[in-house]
Amino acid sequence: MSTSPLAPANAGVPASAARPSLTVLSGFWPSATYAVARSLLAADPSLLLIRHDLAGLSTGTVHRIVRDSEGILEDERISLAHGCVSCTLREDVLPTLARLARAHPHRDLVLMLPEVVEPEAVAAVCAHCLVDGAPITDLLDVDSYVTVVDAEHLLDGLASTDDLKTLGIHAADNDDRGLADVIVRQIEYADTLVLWGQSREGGYDTSRLSVLLERIVPWATQVQVDGDVIDAGALTRQLRGTRRHRPETPGVLTRGLEGYHLGLHEPHPDCGVVSVVFRARRPFHPRRLHEVLDEANADVIRSRGHLWLASQPDTVIAWDFAGGGLSLGSLGRWLAALPDPHWDEASDHRRLAAALDWDPYYGDRHQHLVFIGLDLDPAGLHRTLTSCLLTDAELADGEDTWRGYDDPFTGCFPLADLDPTDTDTDTEREPA
Repeated sequence: MSTSPLAPANAGVPASAARPSLTVLSGFWPSATYAVARSLLAADPSLLLIRHDLAGLSTGTVHRIVRDSEGILEDERISLAHGCVSCTLREDVLPTLARLARAHPHRDLVLMLPEVVEPEAVAAVCAHCLVDGAPITDLLDVDSYVTVVDAEHLLDGLASTDDLKTLGIHAADNDDRGLADVIVRQIEYADTLVLWGQSREGGYDTSRLSVLLERIVPWATQVQVDGDVIDAGALTRQLRGTRRHRPETPGVLTRGLEGYHLGLHEPHPDCGVVSVVFRARRPFHPRRLHEVLDEANADVIRSRGHLWLASQPDTVIAWDFAGGGLSLGSLGRWLAALPDPHWDEASDHRRLAAALDWDPYYGDRHQHLVFIGLDLDPAGLHRTLTSCLLTDAELADGEDTWRGYDDPFTGCFPLADLDPTDTDTDTEREPA
């Protein structure tokens, strides 16, 4: 790897920053992620890189290394009362960031996450856990969440049906995550993506991967690096000091409910990549939907969103497909099914999104799904999903009849009990 001459300290970072800036660097392929980290160190001698090795986590040991461009500054093994990722984040990662920010207020930080850690977990800890009674953001600015993907292995990773336990890289005994699930969550939480290297299939396939990433995360900025000749200064200016992180942005499965961008409708192939957005007001018939789940996700690399079933009209159901496996789960109640006293529990963004799209009959209930894959048939997919919606005759039967439908999903989406004194609902109202 070659680098450009050293850029000035804090290259790419506003000189007026009053606190150290933190860039969170994640990625499932450590060699590519570390190559990006080394490039950032080469461009800025004042930068501090923090890494954690979780190989000994099952025995309650974490290996922490802090270095700069000159070499290793700290190399310690830490014993934790409980060996888990969340404990590591709370008990060592956050305190380490706070300590370094206090000790080196003029040196910015890069936190390189272990390959199986999802950046959203770090964001949650930063938002909700205090260090010495104060939030970490009192000591540093979280500038950006950068995810590095290896062009040579990306497509195989997204299509993998392996789980972390099978690969021997699970973070805890109860870590049942799939490899593809981890990769898409790292990609989807990023505000900046680095496509590292070239596909083994050549330039066209590399371009296809770039389009695929753009369809999966249209809200992220994408940077391509060929991996052989790297301009460290230019890469630093693209990745640091961008202030792209928006802590108020919801997780990907609730983006649509909150009124955020969920995906692009691009039914015409670009390098073979197709993205289809399906929206509808009518509910799905549970039996018909159940029968087409495999068909709907055939040739799909990623699909996500939320839906409603006629038989369970109170529940917002999450749709989450990656690596050949579909997960459905409860996202709570539709606003139309919530008593007035509970509306304040929903975010301002969600109430506003519901108000802008409120239907006098359905309220805020709707289908919103996104499908991304190679050589998808958008018209066929739309026909398949539309065939699962209630017909005019079924709609006319009313909700009491819908609740009695044969439902293969019965019991799958439990809802928390509401206060029995606050159970009056009115689907004809509009949100304030």
